[in-house]
Amino acid sequence: VQLQASGGGLVQAGGSLRLSCAASGMSFSIYTMNWYRQAPGKRRDLVASIHSGHSTSYADSVKGRFTISRDNAKNTVYLQMNSLKPEDTAVYYCNAFYRQDMSFWGQGTLVTVSS
Repeated sequence: VQLQASGGGLVQAGGSLRLSCAASGMSFSIYTMNWYRQAPGKRRDLVASIHSGHSTSYADSVKGRFTISRDNAKNTVYLQMNSLKPEDTAVYYCNAFYRQDMSFWGQGTLVTVSS
């Protein structure tokens, strides 16, 4: 299984970025796909999830600003991030979860939001 995250970068506050995570070597459609983030010196936190049935959930801190989506034909999950704030600065990781022994992580992509 491989998860390849991309799309991070430097953006000014108020700007937008779209992260992508391309999966291979797995039955993508059955997995819940998650985006986590980890700021320096902080724990890794769940940002957004999309389940196999396409239902979604979000951390309170990003509701109304971030949108998670998936394209099962492309084995890819996306995170559209709008109205970015400096506190959104973190390394963003995608995660594929089916059950405890079937959980996989991508390598992370850095998002930096300048004030």
